[in-house]
Amino acid sequence: MTKLGLQLYTVRDHLERDFEGTLRKVAELGYQGVEFAGFYGRTAEQVQEILRETGLTAIGAHTPYTRLKEAIDEELAFNKAIGSRYIIVPYLAEEDRNRWSEIIEDLKIFGEKCKEEDLVLCYHNHDFELTLQHDGKPVLDAIYEQVPEHLLQVELDSCWVAFAGANPLDYIATYKGRLPLVHWKDVVKKADGSPDTVELGRGEIAITEIGDAAIDAGVEWLIVEQDHCAGDSLTSIQTSMEWVRDYAQKGGKLHV
Repeated sequence: MTKLGLQLYTVRDHLERDFEGTLRKVAELGYQGVEFAGFYGRTAEQVQEILRETGLTAIGAHTPYTRLKEAIDEELAFNKAIGSRYIIVPYLAEEDRNRWSEIIEDLKIFGEKCKEEDLVLCYHNHDFELTLQHDGKPVLDAIYEQVPEHLLQVELDSCWVAFAGANPLDYIATYKGRLPLVHWKDVVKKADGSPDTVELGRGEIAITEIGDAAIDAGVEWLIVEQDHCAGDSLTSIQTSMEWVRDYAQKGGKLHV
């Protein structure tokens, strides 16, 4: 059964001030799991304790590519200790986007390391993996074609796929069976053409159809994320949760 999570990058301002209190609020709002983007100086034991208290599941952790290059063993040990299953490469800096063959080989190495520890490596896309090409195809497809499935799973950011001009429903169908995680988010295009992420239901993305398709595809976690919040980020995730509950009540396939 697909569950609902939150990418904690959304509420990073609150986490900096009150890590434990913010996780309590996330749980109170009804999110079932959290995807970390840093641990704010907490030890694995401290993270374990607040997860136990709140009942939140540690879905996984966004772990920078450069950090995995430098200290993958340390990162895997921390994630195993808190019960986090997925190690996700979240982003590649612009200076890294012209050496895809090397990145792909590194992903194979990271994937082998994760597999040895009974963890799962995923790659999280933005729009540039759809607009840039490698070996005659979008980078995202080249990555998943050249890194074996048993070493790399898909975390599809459906919003960025749509913003890049591709169809998220096609990508969900293509990677069904290799797709444990989907970022469920909404966006509007500003006057200058740049993206502005907004609360679920307030943007231009077909999030109802994406949610239904992800659930039909057997996705483990639909993960709410908002890269930037115009107002208070805790209010934003509450607004998104209200949309999710309304979606469920109107026949959406997610049970919350």
